[in-house]
Amino acid sequence: MARVKMKKVLVVEDDPDLLEILTRQLDMMGFSVITAKHGKEGVEKAFEEKPHLILMDIMMPEMSGRDATRMIRANPDTEDIPILVVSALFLGSDIRSCFEAGCNDYIVKPFAFKQLQQKIQGLAQRGPSSSS
Repeated sequence: MARVKMKKVLVVEDDPDLLEILTRQLDMMGFSVITAKHGKEGVEKAFEEKPHLILMDIMMPEMSGRDATRMIRANPDTEDIPILVVSALFLGSDIRSCFEAGCNDYIVKPFAFKQLQQKIQGLAQRGPSSSS
């Protein structure tokens, strides 16, 4: 697989095992990975780091992924960062509420590495025009 053009990815995930798996997979894809363990920390790191892509869990302590996504979208410096929801929630209403909060795409846990690669490549092609 060709390496994507984006560099920094923020992974917001409260499950330490999944956080490690996602970090390794993104590293293999050529990304520099920043991590956050809950939504509030994710928002702070998004504002500080301005990553090229965010992988966002939904059910987390301190702040949900939906609320974190809304806050990221409300900031002019981060409003265009593509957000891929990575969640165990699979009902249509759950997915719809994530899109309404501002996410760009959605992948249901558990997922295959190839599925994740495809989602990330799709978002990489339409990512924000400015890069850090």
